[in-house]
Amino acid sequence: MAPAELAVTVRPTTAEDVPRLLELFGALADYEHLRDELHATEEQLRDALFGQRPAAEAVIAERGSEPVGYALFFPTFSSFLATRGIWLEDLFVLPEHRGAGVGRALLSAVAARVPDDGGRLEWCALDWNELALGFYRGIGAQPMDQWTTLRLHGEPLVRLAAESADRR
Repeated sequence: MAPAELAVTVRPTTAEDVPRLLELFGALADYEHLRDELHATEEQLRDALFGQRPAAEAVIAERGSEPVGYALFFPTFSSFLATRGIWLEDLFVLPEHRGAGVGRALLSAVAARVPDDGGRLEWCALDWNELALGFYRGIGAQPMDQWTTLRLHGEPLVRLAAESADRR
């Protein structure tokens, strides 16, 4: 069967997928020019996805039996809607498999996990990634231009946490 004809299947990850998932993380990090920020280990990822208190879930897309993409996501909550939703942390398809419906299949699988009670699916995309932005606009996603993503990490986070009386 020619590569263009291979069907796309999406399935939940298993603990056995952790090494391949980390390889896909690396491919995403390379694509986004962020390889120096990738520090996840197999042990950390296995615990985050399959430990006693999982922090996230992931699904893998396959064409034939080859993993060609993944989506990593976790639950959110909207105070204004008083309902649960999902934050899509990563959606990645290997470049040679783009345009074959893999990204749409992954996004559909994540969307199916959003609660039916008015929940929402949200994510960020890099402003230079026109390929992804065009795909997202094509499925009806609305940019949230009035919001700015902020992050505390490393020493600034440690300093702020040290101010809390609620030390855990």
